[in-house]
Amino acid sequence: MANFRIPIPDINFNPPVYYCKRATKKFELDGNIDKPFWEDADFTEYFVDIEGDKRETPRFKTRAKMLWDDENLYFGAVLEGDEIWGTLEERDCVIFQDNDFEIFIDPDSDTHQYYEFEMNAKNTVWDLLLTKPYRDFGGKPVNGYDIHGMQTAVYIDGELNNPNADNKKWSVEVVMPFAALKETAKESRNPKVGEYYRVNFSRVHWRVDKDNGEYKKQINPETNSPYPEDNWVWAPTGLINIHYPELWGFVFFTENGEKYDIPNDELLKWELRKLYYKQHALYDTKGYFTTNLEELLNGEKIDIDPIIEVTKHTFEMRVVSQDKKREISIQADGRTEIYEL
Repeated sequence: MANFRIPIPDINFNPPVYYCKRATKKFELDGNIDKPFWEDADFTEYFVDIEGDKRETPRFKTRAKMLWDDENLYFGAVLEGDEIWGTLEERDCVIFQDNDFEIFIDPDSDTHQYYEFEMNAKNTVWDLLLTKPYRDFGGKPVNGYDIHGMQTAVYIDGELNNPNADNKKWSVEVVMPFAALKETAKESRNPKVGEYYRVNFSRVHWRVDKDNGEYKKQINPETNSPYPEDNWVWAPTGLINIHYPELWGFVFFTENGEKYDIPNDELLKWELRKLYYKQHALYDTKGYFTTNLEELLNGEKIDIDPIIEVTKHTFEMRVVSQDKKREISIQADGRTEIYEL
């Protein structure tokens, strides 16, 4: 499977859910989330390896919180561990060459036109817009994109770039205005209570040695290069690729933590997504897309009866919602859409 153009994730559809409460207290940006503003916000689950349960539990704990108001979406995260370092200082450089904290946001859950944000312990940031995942036709980053009005801060419980200090953790605060995020959101507007964004978090952490008062990446003697970085995330994707928005978590906007279920339409999207993987795998192996569901499934069973249309180079697959009021579709480039009937 890993040899396909679009690798098939080795994971079931079980994204985490977070019920984002309204902020009710005054906010002061300093990177430290141990303060009244965050008291009512729940933590996410601790992050896991990006490949899920088949990998070891991360050796350092990470978790995040979220709040919202009429203007902003607030993020706070705590990154435990004594290896607190950072070197990069230029905005929009490749931050994950340092240890970092990352946020991914798809406001309309169509897997296209989503935001990526990264920051290191020096509060250097990289924000960009992805037109679509890299795996899909024409997927590319818009590095010149800025999340206008964004604010960030870092708090360090210890000392930056000093392995001899009593280092315990670093934490971050990120404030993203809806005025920037709503550009790719439903109806280009702020979210309403009960609606959701698709979100994921990632922590990149490199293996290091403590050498003469400095942190240095461990070098693999077989390659003469640093060992691969660890990727610890909130919502695992089943493979070493965060750019699978269909598997990101659901962040519901609430007044005070009211509970919502993942909509059935999203479950139908996942059923279509599995067929999307299969269409591309078929094209890789046989050179064509197909309308023949039996050929596509190759003995597997599904709970939907999709309409499939193909040409030589593309396809569209559709299914009607459970209440017969909407049609859910997926295109060959991975984008999902919902139409009212």
